[in-house]
Amino acid sequence: MRIAVLGGDGFCGWPCALNLSAAGHEIVIVDNLSRRRIDAELGAGSLTPIAAPEERLAAWRELSGREIALERIDVAREYERLAALLREWSPAAIVHYAEQRAAPYSMKSASHKRYTVDNNVGATHNVLAAMVESGVDAHLVHLGTMGVYGYGAHRGATVPEGYLEIEVPLPDGTRFAERILHPSDPGSVYHMTKVLDQHLFYFYCKNDGLRVTDLHQGVVWGTHTEHTARDERLVNRFDYDGDYGTVLNRFLVEAAVGYPITVHGSGGQTRAFIHLRDSVRCVQLALENPPPADGKARIFNQMTEAHRVRELAAKVARLTGAPIEHVVNPRKEAPENELRADHRCLVDLGLKATTLDDGLMEEVVAVARRYAHRCDKSKIPSVSAWTRERARALAWRRE
Repeated sequence: MRIAVLGGDGFCGWPCALNLSAAGHEIVIVDNLSRRRIDAELGAGSLTPIAAPEERLAAWRELSGREIALERIDVAREYERLAALLREWSPAAIVHYAEQRAAPYSMKSASHKRYTVDNNVGATHNVLAAMVESGVDAHLVHLGTMGVYGYGAHRGATVPEGYLEIEVPLPDGTRFAERILHPSDPGSVYHMTKVLDQHLFYFYCKNDGLRVTDLHQGVVWGTHTEHTARDERLVNRFDYDGDYGTVLNRFLVEAAVGYPITVHGSGGQTRAFIHLRDSVRCVQLALENPPPADGKARIFNQMTEAHRVRELAAKVARLTGAPIEHVVNPRKEAPENELRADHRCLVDLGLKATTLDDGLMEEVVAVARRYAHRCDKSKIPSVSAWTRERARALAWRRE
């Protein structure tokens, strides 16, 4: 199958492209390398030394005997080039990672908020419009986020996979059943763009009969997959900074380099989690089991387990002996929340979950210790504040 991986140079996109290539698919990576430019902007590169795209692809060709093509296209801004690629390459599937993926980065300033909306929503709409204009009958698999549901209490209810069954009352006292998108409650500009994405999918599936799978993904942890671990030149990026480092990876890096495990607020926030290996496997399962063109996007909750942040910190402390430090929470969120979500669909398709108890946290710590000399500890604290009040609180703490 011909598959275009948009954003295939990134943290999830790169291992996904390798996994699909190893499975025998013909892959083209479409990327403008913006994530590497953001490294330069933030002054915080990957903890692991990641090779240039051309070196990565040459190494994969040498080791696997398989070719992955690279097209440097800005999906959000170069619509004509994107549409031409779809017409000429005619992929059977498109995997869409071409979005700015960090909530803290999206909240840094008005400029960062505008960039995140322009890039993410523009990229998604360009992909959908190009699919319709080109006439390519491709299955679009998009990486969304569990954050579209928000992190409120949900009153103990289990969050379904995308849709909610409701009854609508009529004036005569009767009711009719309706299936609607689960109400959204985004907590950042980044999460808001994923809400807008799912409404774009809703429209284009209804209006144009597109086939879309939206994977509402939990927090990704880990750094290696079986393919990225084959050679130093294939190593995946490993973000640890306060903007791009995901919570568990940051805890493991902090412990490995002798920095306190920094818990925001009470640590009572509950998050969904998934290992990087399972993340790329989920995309493969979605591609191998495409949905019908039935007028609705298919939505899966792509997660394997849920934990409170303070519970994770305690696990890492027990593993490494590192101390825990509670700091001001830069986010505007409830200090405590529950999260129960249905995630049976991918399991039913064959996902074998990797959990925190499977020993892979030790692997992450080993990677962090190996590259500890590359860690700039000044970049570890999260300083992107969600509100002015939290910005003042963070500034006061640093004084």
